[in-house]
Amino acid sequence: MAAERLNPLNDYIFLKIMGEKGDEEQLLAFLNAVLKRPGKQLQSLEIIENKAIPADIIGGKSCVLDVRAVLENDDRVEIEVQLRNLGNMDRRSLFYWSREFTKGLSSGMEYQEVPNVIAVNIVGYAFLPQVPDFQTTFHIWEDRHRDIMLTDALEIHFIDMVQFRSLQERDIENDPLHRWLTYLDKGSPQDLVEEAIKMDIAIQKAETKLRTVSQDDEARRIYEMREKALSDWTSGVNHARREGIKEGIKEGIKEGEAKGRAEERLEIARKMKEMGFSNEQIQTVTG
Repeated sequence: MAAERLNPLNDYIFLKIMGEKGDEEQLLAFLNAVLKRPGKQLQSLEIIENKAIPADIIGGKSCVLDVRAVLENDDRVEIEVQLRNLGNMDRRSLFYWSREFTKGLSSGMEYQEVPNVIAVNIVGYAFLPQVPDFQTTFHIWEDRHRDIMLTDALEIHFIDMVQFRSLQERDIENDPLHRWLTYLDKGSPQDLVEEAIKMDIAIQKAETKLRTVSQDDEARRIYEMREKALSDWTSGVNHARREGIKEGIKEGIKEGEAKGRAEERLEIARKMKEMGFSNEQIQTVTG
């Protein structure tokens, strides 16, 4: 019986297959797929390896495992995978962007010489549900004249896996980013994943690395620790929300609000739906 395929979007596994020395080919191909710059394809990069992080820290919920690299023009890039909604991804991304930007400033350097920083965030939840696209890109523009950019020093991408999964059709033959996200998404149909692997040499390298990591007992142990830590966090948050909503219902009833119990629960169900709760979670809370 074949071993279960590790989740490539577990941030520890993503780091192992994309962020270590020797992973330059697949990281370069992935970045070109994200940036979509016809005629300006990146040709080379240098991976900045994360320092060794103890397994117990990796097993924690707050550890940030990002992939970092320096491009051929000295611009820097940082990629983070965040599958759980911590409610802070906008400011979190700005913080890590600014940290990387500041690192580029050396003593005696002119500000104009500080390398640009590109941040890429792969999120596993509906980050900007009002936007119909799975990829959004941000720069700094003048409010009234949106064609005027203050500086190209800041570039932040968000890739929403929920939006990607909702696509009616994936063009893995012609769109490299569709191909990569199909490969990285553990929920993709296996035949589609295999097709994406066959089409792309860089994805083949990523898959080879993934299989190598899968056979490493220590790597699998850390992977499982990481999965458990994030799962425990999600369960804890959901439990707290359920209890809070239940208490809210009780208090509302005690205070004799005008709405009847059925209508009150219906309103709570609507709010929970807007917040992205599953039907099962809504039923558990509201009955």
